[in-house]
Amino acid sequence: MSTREQKIDDAVFTFIDVETTGLSPRSARVCEVAAVSFRGAQRVGTLSELVNPGVPIPPEVSRIHGITDSMVRNSPSFGGVAPRLLDMLENSVLVAHNAEFDLGFLREELSRVGLRLPDLPVVDTLAIAKKNWKFQSNRLGSIAAELNISNEGWHRALSDVEMTRKIFEHFIAAFKAAGAVTVDDLISRAAGPGTGAGRR
Repeated sequence: MSTREQKIDDAVFTFIDVETTGLSPRSARVCEVAAVSFRGAQRVGTLSELVNPGVPIPPEVSRIHGITDSMVRNSPSFGGVAPRLLDMLENSVLVAHNAEFDLGFLREELSRVGLRLPDLPVVDTLAIAKKNWKFQSNRLGSIAAELNISNEGWHRALSDVEMTRKIFEHFIAAFKAAGAVTVDDLISRAAGPGTGAGRR
């Protein structure tokens, strides 16, 4: 059975977030990565690592996520973290907020160390929010605040993945109520036109 055919409650969802030294995966680098994996309500894996990006972190970027050169100086390079990250991702559904940003960086970083991101089903909570809900702002911390989910620590990788997971659980409950059973049902609702499930 493929991952997409699995029931939502049986599938492993891995929530991922990266913090970076800038906005372009070509020129900027990852300085923190976090991932948590869940099957249903059970946490089956956690990874949270500061990463030495090999380049200076610009002060204006440090002001956003709070990560400084001195904090990452003795941290592993991305290549040192990559094997554990790939182990976590295996056979799971990848979930991220604005997924293309995080995946773009992961692809570049993995390719620099001779590895590649596996071809996994991807669910983007930003796309779900835009297509199926009417939030005042679709930024991660803003959605969390509207749903009464704590957004403390916003812009640090582990806080962001935990926030994404809780927002995702809110979306999943609405999709299940509208008839979603499998991962494929979920992906089609996330990628297709708005379902009206939970429109506000």
